[in-house]
Amino acid sequence: LALHSYLVFPYGQKDSLAFLEDNAARFQEKWGEARYDSAVDRIKGQDRVLTSLLITPLTFLVGLLFSALIVLGMGRLVSTQGHYLQVFSSLLYANFVDKLLGNALRTFLILSRKSVVQTSTSLTVFFPKMEILSPAHSVLSQVDFFQLWMFGLLGIGLAAAFKINLRKALFISFTFWLLKSLLMIALTLAR
Repeated sequence: LALHSYLVFPYGQKDSLAFLEDNAARFQEKWGEARYDSAVDRIKGQDRVLTSLLITPLTFLVGLLFSALIVLGMGRLVSTQGHYLQVFSSLLYANFVDKLLGNALRTFLILSRKSVVQTSTSLTVFFPKMEILSPAHSVLSQVDFFQLWMFGLLGIGLAAAFKINLRKALFISFTFWLLKSLLMIALTLAR
């Protein structure tokens, strides 16, 4: 995750600045000129090493710890078996699919295109002209092929941890994916 973040950082920074500049009038009207200038300065001032090697992995770890707690609560609704460490390790191992394989493919695509924009392993890959801030893009970007694979593997781990059948475990796993996706869509649309 840190290596992917480090390698694609300059392209993401360049794309973010270009996006802000292309939509300057809209953002200045929405945020005000001072807040817009602050956003541009914040993006220009980001440190590649600090962001890639510290902030991104720590954010991922905190998200993983919190996600395991939520999945544990969901699992407790159907089983008294299993504990936090089992759920956390299932979530961690399932994430290897997305963080290793998915990020390897994304890194290759970003480095070859020299842009993060429209580089995706989600359904948005089929709609290259779609505007990034559109509600449709927000929804389609949550249906990522590596994420779906990851949540399928998580279901297998949850079945073993909670000692429940695979169907119930997959239901828990994909319900968590749906809740996570709805939260990400809401955050994207709130910008």
